[in-house]
Amino acid sequence: MIENDVKIPKRILNNLVSSLSAGVVPRVGAPYIAIGRTEEIAALLDSLQSVADGGAAVRFLIGRYGSGKTFLMQLIRGYALEKGFLCADVDLSADQRRLCGSHGAGVATYRELMRNLSSKASPEGGALPLVLSRYYNHLLCELAEADILPESPAFSQALRKRVMEKTGELEGRVGGFDFSRVLSEYFMACGNEDEEKKSACLRWLCGEFSTKTEAKQALRFPITSVITDENWYDFIKLWAIFSRKVGYTGLVVYMDECIVLYKIVNRVSRESNYEKLLTIFNDALQGRAEGLGIIFGGTPQFLEDTQRGLFSYEALRSRLSDSRFSKGEYINYASPVLRLRSLSENELFALLSRLTKIYSQKTGKEPRITEQEQKRFLSVCLDRAGSCELLTPREMILDYMAVLSILDNRPDVDFEALMASEEKKYKSPSQEKEEKNTGSGAFGGFSLQDIVI
Repeated sequence: MIENDVKIPKRILNNLVSSLSAGVVPRVGAPYIAIGRTEEIAALLDSLQSVADGGAAVRFLIGRYGSGKTFLMQLIRGYALEKGFLCADVDLSADQRRLCGSHGAGVATYRELMRNLSSKASPEGGALPLVLSRYYNHLLCELAEADILPESPAFSQALRKRVMEKTGELEGRVGGFDFSRVLSEYFMACGNEDEEKKSACLRWLCGEFSTKTEAKQALRFPITSVITDENWYDFIKLWAIFSRKVGYTGLVVYMDECIVLYKIVNRVSRESNYEKLLTIFNDALQGRAEGLGIIFGGTPQFLEDTQRGLFSYEALRSRLSDSRFSKGEYINYASPVLRLRSLSENELFALLSRLTKIYSQKTGKEPRITEQEQKRFLSVCLDRAGSCELLTPREMILDYMAVLSILDNRPDVDFEALMASEEKKYKSPSQEKEEKNTGSGAFGGFSLQDIVI
């Protein structure tokens, strides 16, 4: 976690405040506002360690809208980048990106993952050319140590040999022969300064060719396959293996908005996506994937609905259902499913304090809100009917950032005036009952004797 008094870089600070004010999870800077979730973070870091050891892991983050799923995914993504992983993330969408589907919905997900590929040196995405360039420079250093320079006649042959030593193991896997061939040709194009061929190889690696004929014409060498809806996940596994061979810890994939799969109307299409998800789950836990972690984010409805959710698919229900002994306070954090608990009052107050300091750092002014007023704001939020079940961090953050902004931009407005209007709008059941009994409400003191006939 980040301490309150840490100076946040201005670029990250501006993005952080803008994102929080709009109710959007910041892509960079999540650790600066991380509060609570200790057990969940520890469980996810344990999964990352399994991936770092050469294994694979699949996790499902389950929580209501605004409960912090996306934030936790971005937080773990930041940790993974610091530990030397490659990361790729995607938000599934109803019309374009699914695990499989018609009109290239599966390969569209793969393309988005490649577009958002990130590394420690390029945390905001678009890291694929940088990753390949980094490895090419490593190859040049190895050859230079052997006194083989780019202008040497033996350079091309030595370069190809070094590349094949790294990628040769991939050839025995699904899609591995073409994958290693394209990588080899990409590095040879780097040595020959053939920008057109480099671009064509990158397009193939990113799944941008729809037919083999189109790919052959652009690549200028024979190819037996292109990345499609059916095989895109096999290439994700190849990237995971390759990432470890070129010095990274592994590959972690984040898939958010999985509720999209639940919303697929056609039953056959929906179950095809669940079958693909089952394949991913089995591959990870049965040792058929190496150096690969995948984290899915979804709502309880996506998981538990027995008509259209994951539990409607018996093979997934039997794997993802809670143990009979994992109930109430006895939570099994080793389970593939991590259900996000509600933040405690102390954690919510700590979050308000952190937000106040961040906003103050952004504006360069002392905040116009005291610690007691922060407690008052939290009390007003928690006093709303049903807040113990319905109040989410997103909703509270949106309201609090609005309060900070109003107080900052309107010197004539004070905190008490804002809270008074809110308290009048929202009253807890206990307050309403007390007003009814004491006659202090809007119709206080009214009785049948007051009716004049």
